[in-house]
Amino acid sequence: MNRREFLKSATVLSSAAATGVAAPAVWSSASAQSARQETLLLVSESGPNNLDIHGVGTNRPGYEVAWNCYDRLMSYGSKTLPDGSASYDRDKLVPELAEEWSLSEGSVTFKLRKDAKFHDGTAVTAQDVKWSFDRAVTVGGFPTFQMKAGSLEKPEQFVALDDRTFRVDFIRPDRLTMPDLAVIVPSIFNSKLVKSKATEADPWGLEYTKQNTAGGGAYKVTKWQSGTEVVFERNDAWTCGPMPALKRVVWRMVPSAGNRRALIERGDADISFDLPAKDFVELDKAGKVKVVSNPISNGIQYIGMNVNKPPFNKLEVRQAVAYAIPYQKIMDAVMFGLGKPLFGGGSNKVSDPVWPQPHGYVSDIAKARELMAKAGYPDGFETTLSFDLGSAAVNEPLCTLLQESLAQIGIKASLNKIPGANWRGELIKKELPLISNFFSGWLDYPEYFFFWCYHGQNALFNTMGYKNPEMDKLIDGARLAAATNDWAVYKEDVNGFVDLAFTDVPRVPLYQPYLSVAMQKQITGYQYWFHRQLDYRTLKKA
Repeated sequence: MNRREFLKSATVLSSAAATGVAAPAVWSSASAQSARQETLLLVSESGPNNLDIHGVGTNRPGYEVAWNCYDRLMSYGSKTLPDGSASYDRDKLVPELAEEWSLSEGSVTFKLRKDAKFHDGTAVTAQDVKWSFDRAVTVGGFPTFQMKAGSLEKPEQFVALDDRTFRVDFIRPDRLTMPDLAVIVPSIFNSKLVKSKATEADPWGLEYTKQNTAGGGAYKVTKWQSGTEVVFERNDAWTCGPMPALKRVVWRMVPSAGNRRALIERGDADISFDLPAKDFVELDKAGKVKVVSNPISNGIQYIGMNVNKPPFNKLEVRQAVAYAIPYQKIMDAVMFGLGKPLFGGGSNKVSDPVWPQPHGYVSDIAKARELMAKAGYPDGFETTLSFDLGSAAVNEPLCTLLQESLAQIGIKASLNKIPGANWRGELIKKELPLISNFFSGWLDYPEYFFFWCYHGQNALFNTMGYKNPEMDKLIDGARLAAATNDWAVYKEDVNGFVDLAFTDVPRVPLYQPYLSVAMQKQITGYQYWFHRQLDYRTLKKA
């Protein structure tokens, strides 16, 4: 049996094992072909560390599980981009679990679908929605802060009027409230099931939902081997949208980028994520597979510095790093053009209220050395440069180039490679002195990005622990101005907080990357999403 035949049979066998159905001793070629046609095999560098979006330290692959296995009240519509690719539409909200809603000045009321059920057949009620929202604003960490980003903060805001009617009361005007209801965090859980698994020490059942899905979405997880494989089966009773074409999805973790490229080139895998930019460029040029690349909305790759501990608590040191970064080398040798440069803007003063946009720093070793001397470190210092090993295809070459450049100004940075499953947990501690990281805001607004990354409330993604009352005032002012349509004040406040970010430079933006995906040509229905993961519900195999 060759490699392709092995993978085809393995797909069918893993599906049979996952559903508890015994596989026949001999698969006919017709049976294997039929099963392969109904199965999507995708490969990526790393997989989920938690199946629950409300879990502690859930990583980005975990978002993919939550998106496909749980419903939200609403979702986003679709649009066609100038290059012909499909994307979610941030300005168009569409029904999902809620079939309709009515919006007033002080609240929004949702009417749930009559026939919506959880995976175990239990009817979905407004009481489940309230419990899920109460959970999201109470468990703390990322989910609670995400809800707060849309002024969804207290259980008292959420009211189950009857089994099918749910109301959200607003606590302030906020243009982010409605779009925030359509992101991943306000997923609807089977409250009866999860409460039956809860304990006094774990009142929200987080230990159970870490390992098991408890939703009613289009797919359900039937097998999960951490770091190896996730198997999804279609929920044939799903009523919150058109029935997906794919019956199952097999997601395999393949750490080697070379192996992932080989699998997609030979047709052994249907979709490959997380390849180096060079591979995507070469695959696109060769034309054997389809490559789709989209700029990641509201996203930046950046170098971050811990502003609360020496030596990066000194502004001149942070500025020295900003001048020492080999920006163009990174764009050429790491990204191969798959990114928009965010450096060399000519000035750190901005004129347009948009994000991301380029800062004024450029590669200037002489300037960096002057700043190091001014900061009291003429001979440099030793530190660690940390990165997520789950995104090593980008981070490792990027950090190697930065390490070499920092050495020219006396900074001896040893590379600290942190496994992807542990990366979020290490960021939460906010003790790493120097990092390479990526962040994109789910809601594509400047004030949303800065609320997460620069506000003194010190959310998880304020990875450098930056606090400045002036920054907070500008971010809060922009949010209020947007809610009240005061666009002159909005422009002033957004320009002000971007200027301040470039002046204080707790993080140095490098580029806005593209999200690239390689897939077989018979795969259709791919759409770019704000969470940068796959939506299986629209994918098809010709």
